[in-house]
Amino acid sequence: MKKLVLTCLICIVTIAVNAQSKKTKDKNAIKEMCGCFEVTFNFTETFNYSKDENYKPSKTKIDKGLEWAGLVVDDNNKISIQHLLQVGNPAKPMIIKHWRQDWLYQNTDFYMYNGDNNWTFKQKDKKDVKKQWTQKVYQVDDSPRYEGSGTWVHVDGKSYWENTTTAPLPRREYTKRSDYNITLRGNRHQITDYGWVHDQDNSKIIRKAGKDDIILAKEKGYNTYKRVAESKCKAAANWWIAHNDKWQLVRNKWAEVYGRNKDLTLETKVDNKPLYKHLFADEVTKEQEMNTIIESFVKK
Repeated sequence: MKKLVLTCLICIVTIAVNAQSKKTKDKNAIKEMCGCFEVTFNFTETFNYSKDENYKPSKTKIDKGLEWAGLVVDDNNKISIQHLLQVGNPAKPMIIKHWRQDWLYQNTDFYMYNGDNNWTFKQKDKKDVKKQWTQKVYQVDDSPRYEGSGTWVHVDGKSYWENTTTAPLPRREYTKRSDYNITLRGNRHQITDYGWVHDQDNSKIIRKAGKDDIILAKEKGYNTYKRVAESKCKAAANWWIAHNDKWQLVRNKWAEVYGRNKDLTLETKVDNKPLYKHLFADEVTKEQEMNTIIESFVKK
């Protein structure tokens, strides 16, 4: 009997260690996306299904830049990474606050994009997200963008995560296109020996209430992040040290908004300005002022 009990205890300990080992591998893979990178953004429309003979596909888009990704939160069940673009004269570069990605372990609360600046709140069952990580991606002003859950896979020397989810149109599209209103993003994040890759297979979706979604076209995205010396991104890292306190207050307010756990619709502009222009203003530094600005964009 003692031998049986001992064997069972060994099995339990082994399972716990293996589970922790897998979670540690997941966290290490996520944190590999931190650092200084030379980034190449590639997007091209591959197929179109429009019935309009005058349909014009989006032009192929290729951009390059220097991007710093800093670790904001490193907790047991949450990792947060802030991205900053560093552009212009290397001797005196300009820093642009870019996107943010939060990774949550076994998260059950989701805001799913549904078009027209609306995110539908959904809760998943715990069993449906067991051992999965949710990636929540935020706009430059920390408002929502898209999110989805998936399992990090470590096999044959590869570490990758995949998910398909709805998202708003990217800036390169919404400033030029109005013939569709949702991007269905097929995301794959893979860690490589030189950095990491954000591989995308996207569909451009027309969504109307009460009707089936229509696929207008498909798009391929392939963004490579090549790791370079941290010294190249020193200006961005220093900028974040100087500005993190302000953006922590912004994140706190958004956390309160998201914590309401109900559908969220945002205004496109208030006082004829988008949210990021309000928050990016140097003179906007007080917590109450930022809270008021953010709240003014939340439709009641």
